[in-house]
Amino acid sequence: MTASRESLEERYKRMDLLEEDLHGKGYLNLAGVDEAGRGPLAGPVVAAACILDPRKPILGLNDSKKLSEKRREALFEQIREVALAYKIKAIPPTRIDQINILEATKEAMTLALQELEVKPDFILLDAITLKAFPPEIQMSLVKGDARSNTIAAASILAKVSRDHYMIEMDEQYPGYGFSKHKGYGTKAHYEALDALGPSPIHRRSFLRKWAEERKLR
Repeated sequence: MTASRESLEERYKRMDLLEEDLHGKGYLNLAGVDEAGRGPLAGPVVAAACILDPRKPILGLNDSKKLSEKRREALFEQIREVALAYKIKAIPPTRIDQINILEATKEAMTLALQELEVKPDFILLDAITLKAFPPEIQMSLVKGDARSNTIAAASILAKVSRDHYMIEMDEQYPGYGFSKHKGYGTKAHYEALDALGPSPIHRRSFLRKWAEERKLR
């Protein structure tokens, strides 16, 4: 138990080095931003912006994809309880089809940042930049959700929120298995598409190849 806790503390300190450096330079409110759901065939893309309280460290933060569902859920509640501010925004499939997934992702991130109750002094992003904010107050990090606690917290907020939504959609549109694959293109998902056709929450722009193949059968 002690070794496990020490491991979490060590990871937290390693993933907090960038935040410590920025705090030392006078940036007090650091907003981490990340998304969930760029790749699925169905459902929204969800982005979260989060400003953590450096006085209340959250042990266990990491790239949301590296955490178990149970751990993500626990951290999701803890982040919402102790963060100085957070905002979660979703862009629906119809909008994704209109402007493409990259622009929809940027739109969700921009809205999440703009609607934060605490104005950020500096923005940390996972491998993306946003035109709506000055370049000198944002930093794009490759695999940022595994390198920064602030981005990791946003990653968890986005993923858990989107997972919850897709579980709700499984009840509204039964037969597709949304609660299991969360809209990603699994074999079972494509089999459901073949049997049922697209649902209202499917991204039509992501189904073009499937639709063409279906015509050729």
